[in-house]
Amino acid sequence: MLLYGQRRMGKTSLLNNIGKLLPSNIIPMFIDLQGAPSSASDHAGFLYNLAREMEKSAKKQGVTLPSLAREVLKSDPFTYFYEWLDKVEQALEQNTALLALDEFEVLDSAIAKGRFDEQDVLGMLRHLIQHRPRFKVLLAGSHTIEEYQRWASYLINVQVVHISYLKEAEARQLIERPVKDFTLRYEPNAVERVLQLTRCHPFLVQLLCAEIIVLKNEQDPSIRRLATLADVEAAIPEALQSGGFFFADIQNNQVDATGQAILHFIAAQGEGVIVSRQTLLQQFPDADITFKLLLQRELIEEVDDGYRFQVELIRRWFI
Repeated sequence: MLLYGQRRMGKTSLLNNIGKLLPSNIIPMFIDLQGAPSSASDHAGFLYNLAREMEKSAKKQGVTLPSLAREVLKSDPFTYFYEWLDKVEQALEQNTALLALDEFEVLDSAIAKGRFDEQDVLGMLRHLIQHRPRFKVLLAGSHTIEEYQRWASYLINVQVVHISYLKEAEARQLIERPVKDFTLRYEPNAVERVLQLTRCHPFLVQLLCAEIIVLKNEQDPSIRRLATLADVEAAIPEALQSGGFFFADIQNNQVDATGQAILHFIAAQGEGVIVSRQTLLQQFPDADITFKLLLQRELIEEVDDGYRFQVELIRRWFI
């Protein structure tokens, strides 16, 4: 299964708390592939760190797994890792392990750099899925398996679970009642503007509202407890600056140069403006694949016979 969605949409938070949503006989084992496993220099280090993270995660669920010494893995890493998995299955008894691998793209990068062998690592995951029914594998990332052909050939029949924007009612609660006894109130048009600017993106709602709070705390006490439309507008530049890492990741890591140029062009047309497909193809001929990627990344959306940004705050970054 692949948990797919934009960055900062809540995938990692879901993985960290998924045990609360599952039956007691399913033991989630959360592995952040941005950490030690993908940073290892060889297969022994990768498998050791993978086993170590599985042990730590299972312990939080009240399950003690056998340890796996790094030295044992040096001579024949995958053989000894498979033997360790046999012991893990015994420790699980009648339970099922859910191996949740977050940021799978980082592992792909390590494979591409030649630190790990594709057939060995991805073949191990495929073998785990096919021949060890006590294990289920859940990948999470901001890319689809189809974008990583090496994964697609090993992990067939992947089911995609799409993590997207909050529902409007959920976003309103996050804005108006983020914590118990929240004292800041919003004028109705101020709430509507936050929803318009963020499209209920959970991270962007929190980012913008955090800057609104900073702004209100600097105001006179007589007006400090009520957020107005003017306050929301004034917080936008600060949100773009403080959330720069989020927006820069979109610009630098999620789209290519053609994609950046298309986004800059659409952004320059104004808030909510739909740019016709014909106009865009005149400016960017032979960019069909790029448009599909921008749609897949949920950066733009197709409206009638044109495209516009999905999220106004993201458009503001590309102006």
